[in-house]
Amino acid sequence: MAPRLVRPTGQLTSLMDFLKILPLRGPNIWGCRPVLEAWVDIGVLENSATHTIPGFYERLTGWLPTLVEHRCDTGERGGFLQHMREGTGVAHILEHVTIELQNLAGMQGGFGKTHGTPVRGVYQVVVRSRNEQVSRAALHAARDLILAAIHNQSYDMAAIRHQLHDLVDTLCLGPSTACIVAAAVDERDIPSIRLTAGNLVQLGYGARQQRIWTAETDKTSAIAESIARDKNLTRTLLQACGMPVPVGRIVSSPEDAWEAAIAIGLPVVVKPSDGNHGCGVTTDLMTREEVASAYQLADEKGSEVIVERFIHGNEYRLLFVGGRLEAATRGESVSLLADGRSSIGKLIDEQINTDPRRGIGENFPLSLMDLDDDAAALFEITRQGYTADSVPASGTQVLIQRTGNVMADVTDQVHPEVTALVARAVHMIGLDIAGVDLVAEDISRPLEEQDGAIIEINAGPGLLMHLKPASGQPRPVGRAIVDSLFSDQESGRIPVIGICGTHGKAQVARIVAGLLKLAGYYVGLASSEGLTFDKRVVDKNDCANWASAQKVLCNRSVTAAVLENSIEMILTEGLGYDRCQVGIVTNMEAACHSGPHYIATAEQVGNVVRTQIDVVLPGGVAVLNGTDPWVVELAGYCDGEVIFFAATDPLPAVTEHMSLGGRVVLVRDGGIVMSQGGMDGVVLMLAELPVSNKVCGQIQLENILAAVAAAWALGISTDIIRAGIATL
Repeated sequence: MAPRLVRPTGQLTSLMDFLKILPLRGPNIWGCRPVLEAWVDIGVLENSATHTIPGFYERLTGWLPTLVEHRCDTGERGGFLQHMREGTGVAHILEHVTIELQNLAGMQGGFGKTHGTPVRGVYQVVVRSRNEQVSRAALHAARDLILAAIHNQSYDMAAIRHQLHDLVDTLCLGPSTACIVAAAVDERDIPSIRLTAGNLVQLGYGARQQRIWTAETDKTSAIAESIARDKNLTRTLLQACGMPVPVGRIVSSPEDAWEAAIAIGLPVVVKPSDGNHGCGVTTDLMTREEVASAYQLADEKGSEVIVERFIHGNEYRLLFVGGRLEAATRGESVSLLADGRSSIGKLIDEQINTDPRRGIGENFPLSLMDLDDDAAALFEITRQGYTADSVPASGTQVLIQRTGNVMADVTDQVHPEVTALVARAVHMIGLDIAGVDLVAEDISRPLEEQDGAIIEINAGPGLLMHLKPASGQPRPVGRAIVDSLFSDQESGRIPVIGICGTHGKAQVARIVAGLLKLAGYYVGLASSEGLTFDKRVVDKNDCANWASAQKVLCNRSVTAAVLENSIEMILTEGLGYDRCQVGIVTNMEAACHSGPHYIATAEQVGNVVRTQIDVVLPGGVAVLNGTDPWVVELAGYCDGEVIFFAATDPLPAVTEHMSLGGRVVLVRDGGIVMSQGGMDGVVLMLAELPVSNKVCGQIQLENILAAVAAAWALGISTDIIRAGIATL
């Protein structure tokens, strides 16, 4: 942690108070991605531009030289630093420092915004947030860092970077899961929902979702995973199918292990029957003492111990997804060169742990090596006659690790016969995603020519070795996994209908949900009237919120979601979904929303409501009130089609929309009409509405029209719409 700052008295006595911090977890007024919005009171610092504070620029850039990469609004490298030199506000600096601290911690995010408010000295500072807790910590650290620079105090930059990095490692998705989610969201526009604090993630919504857990999916068989975990069973099944596997058996003691080694033939491998990541595996064993020591290592890492024949050659890892080879890497041994002065322990730190691929956490392909914690490495140097404190003669090559460093990409070198053979092995086990370990002299030749063998088949394989190989080309393994879950025609989306406005949202939501049910959908409805799944009421409280929307979208039975969104919800939580098929705006009365959140004008209210239209999919539809001038203006922000509805005379823009062949739902000649291109389809005469609605006011009638327009947008037939409206 950074040292607690003791701030001096005088002109610059500001604590930069955070009045409020809002995690906006979905699309919001600032953009379509989750952000952290902080209301910051900078106090007397409002009177001081940063370029007037002696040494401030030098101290801040000395701690954070990477701020030079921030272009800000100049569009050029160093743009933000230019603003600092010319003079900019402390709130603006808080934005950029928070962003950079997140970047340095490994949580990338370039978006930020600083917005002034009507209250002097109070600003809204907004930053992209992939994890709320990390962003909060970065925000507070940024404040302390800025104040330390202002007051010319010390600041432990290394400590705060380490703290934030640990938070990212603990709280954010691991690299394997993150690459799959990125491929789904960024490359395929498939939405995602993180279901736990770990790596369980939902791709897609409702009934069209698929779940992943690192490199395991809904399609990963539990039986196949159990088989793969049992190395002896895996070898037995593959051997029965004629696959090349090393001869071996389970042993029960060091003595039994040596008997097995003699029977199999030296050298041998000793490993746990249910280990992973090479833990407890010792290879090329030639003596009884070595086998006995290796037995103890393996016994500590698994439930049973296997002795099997040692196969000479290189270690390879082949990744198969959906029966296809997607990546292959080759292993390398790890050794050091003695200088005649330093101990082996010191040489490990100087020659091995300085490798940039090694580090703490999942973002590093290789772990740091410590002989105190790595029994296998200690065993390896012991069998060469050394200890951690030994100082070998200068020029001596000391082997530290024989296996486990599978890092060089060789995907394009794999022989077609090897690919076909391993694909059959994976199919035999039954895994949809598998990491297959094999040993061969040369992966570009068939295994039978070189006495190669399949050593293990692993479920849930790590992907980092393929994403960040030590040499060769990174492979898009995340995209391969997503493509195995969703065909090219699948988006993972169900119809999502979002409803916003001042009045009538709940009634529109209720009517739309009823029409969808009549059309055969299993509907999840979250509104201010409660939470409902099909005909089952789950919660009768106000459920027009982010959490309830997430509950709807996580339900695997739901085939259509109807979600009410208040203006307050958009401002304080963000929408509960990324995009929608239909976005409805019922009306907009600015006076009902002015006051909180520094919203004071109709334009500002419109900017909030616009969020509902910004998220309409390109193939979707915005349903807008054609008699409300503020709502009509939102049509220009829609990526898809627009359908207007009007209970009275529509505005000129709507008339023009109709003349261009656009769709409109309106009241004409005493009936509700769907009109397009001069062709009218009567849905229902007003006189046929149920008694309760014959005396309804304009808002209630507009709500019915909005629901009719949404049903039309979703392709629901006129007959179903008519039947549904007639039975309201």
